[in-house]
Amino acid sequence: MTDSASLELQQLARNVLEAEARAISSAAQRLDKRLVEAAELILRHKGKVVVSGMGKSGLIGQKIAATLSSTGTPAVFLHPAEALHGDLGIYQKGDPTILLSKSGSTLELLHLLPLLRQFKSPVIAIVGQMESPLAEKADVVLDGTVQCEADPLNLAPTTSTTLSLAIGDALACVLMQARNFKPEDFARFHPGGQLGRNLLLRVADIMHRKEEVATISPETPLHEVVIAITKYAHGAACVVQDGKLVGIITDGDLRRALQSGEGIRGMRADALMTKNPICVRADIMLAEALHIMEDRPSQISVLPVVDAQGRLEGLLRLHDAYQGPRT
Repeated sequence: MTDSASLELQQLARNVLEAEARAISSAAQRLDKRLVEAAELILRHKGKVVVSGMGKSGLIGQKIAATLSSTGTPAVFLHPAEALHGDLGIYQKGDPTILLSKSGSTLELLHLLPLLRQFKSPVIAIVGQMESPLAEKADVVLDGTVQCEADPLNLAPTTSTTLSLAIGDALACVLMQARNFKPEDFARFHPGGQLGRNLLLRVADIMHRKEEVATISPETPLHEVVIAITKYAHGAACVVQDGKLVGIITDGDLRRALQSGEGIRGMRADALMTKNPICVRADIMLAEALHIMEDRPSQISVLPVVDAQGRLEGLLRLHDAYQGPRT
């Protein structure tokens, strides 16, 4: 591929992102009380929300249902074609329905409407045509209008599906706020993976206890510091005086000392240590500790853990934080 062809494709990709961003920005300017009305309609019902759409709209609907469920609003996706062949059995009286359609005239969804009325299901429509059969018959209509799709042919669902997803996210966030959904609620629904560990575990669940950590005094000779760090293999030694943490020496500190070219023979720990290092308490959430270690110009790979009086309790390694609870 020539350089000019590559640049042309890069510009095309950039145009796609900019077109979708403009569509979302335009929708944000059009946003009115109807989104809050949709949220209130859902909040009035104690049961689940049913989300439905065909084709690419259906795929977006699946994501919206998943986002609602994970943020405190139980939701399921219903394929509109399968609904007509038995899957309407998921409904309980009054379950609200969110229908997605760019045209607002998707036949499978229009066929559902009279059946949904039998279930007393209020209908929220996210449509790309505000004057359409679906928009006319829905209880609340959310405007998903786009000027054009982002693809070169103006045919593939791109901008329209992105906007529908963004509207679904906005609705989910409004519901979260209305339900006073808290981080601990989010953690309860996300117990697996790193996200779950960050929200459910505390530093105490992950850290190495002080008995397992290289501990030295400020007067410890440098060669003994190297031996201590090597023995415990945590990449650091905590410097303790009168029971309190006063410094830390890491593998990186040792390497930099050797690279400096200065004489290190006879050097003691207090000449090399980082004094008054950043440290945390054992009872804070793992997510907070990771924020302290990672969201900075230079990452911290090891973090001392101390009590309220500054006494060493353990050491948290960034590596361990991503490996889950210790056994």
